[in-house]
Amino acid sequence: MSPKKVNEVARVIRGKTATDALDLLKFTPRKSAALISKTLQSAIANAENNHDLSADSLTVEKAVVEQGPVLKRFKAAARGGIARRKKRMSHIRITLTDNQ
Repeated sequence: MSPKKVNEVARVIRGKTATDALDLLKFTPRKSAALISKTLQSAIANAENNHDLSADSLTVEKAVVEQGPVLKRFKAAARGGIARRKKRMSHIRITLTDNQ
């Protein structure tokens, strides 16, 4: 999924608590919302298991979407020609912080 599309949803959750961000993503009707939700759940699980933090005290400090590799594909075009198509991918990084 292209970074532009994912960044539109990531912008919404910055600065929110982790549980509020999950609720927002659950009701956002975009494919990128499901991908960000999966990443956020992983970040919450890492904070709970590795750093002994409570999920209720976590806040989304950063939600960074960077461009990943680009696959170059070709598609049939008018009059027997071809059209280039770039299938963009993105890297999603979410940083959580506790409210202390």
